[in-house]
Amino acid sequence: CNTDILCAQTKSKSIYKAKTKGNVKGNGECKSANAPTRASQAEAKAEPLDMHPNADFRWEDRGALRSFATEIGFGTVFAATPDGLRVAHVPFVFQGDDRIGFHVARGNGIARHLHGASALFVINGPDAYISPDWYGAPDQVPTWNYLAVELEGIATKMDREALVAQVDALSAFQESQLAPKLPWTRDKMTPGLFDKMLGAITGFELHINAWRGTAKLGQNKTAQARENVAGALDARGKQATAHLMRHVQA
Repeated sequence: CNTDILCAQTKSKSIYKAKTKGNVKGNGECKSANAPTRASQAEAKAEPLDMHPNADFRWEDRGALRSFATEIGFGTVFAATPDGLRVAHVPFVFQGDDRIGFHVARGNGIARHLHGASALFVINGPDAYISPDWYGAPDQVPTWNYLAVELEGIATKMDREALVAQVDALSAFQESQLAPKLPWTRDKMTPGLFDKMLGAITGFELHINAWRGTAKLGQNKTAQARENVAGALDARGKQATAHLMRHVQA
């Protein structure tokens, strides 16, 4: 797909309403993106727990959640350990319908406790502060609009062969987004160096048993109020969130 990470369109199900192209700005916002549809949200069965109590913001289309997560490609893994709560910020890649693979530095405090543990993996998309003054209506309060996905499951440690495959798959996917640049591969490295560096990381698979998504884009406001807010966000350089608000189906 010829897109940027925040304006992604997959070959199967889109996380957006229509095919678009966009450019990521230096602040992480993109010039063009489309919003998740309310119609598509009804396709997936709701999980026992929801990220947001307002049903207007629930994002439940499994294919769309996966597409969004794939294109972002980076998230935060949380786990409770005997040493307390631990977190790691990591790139990842899907390794099956309900599995993601990632690796952490061997010295990371989460690494020695993650095997067999319950973990929560969070992927964040565009977000923006919303001032009450922008709605053009009385008695509003400040809020924050955002897209996010939570993946919950059990983490298991990879063996060396699986870790190599995970690193190769991760770099291959990200390099494919940089065309027409020729892809980097580890064959370009000094012989033996990759194997040496591999000892500094530990690979894990998260076996996902719950998917939860939130697309909070002002669906509980009028179309005019959303347009007013989107205009203000455009003026602040938050084009991605503005575009999502303009295209979400309320």
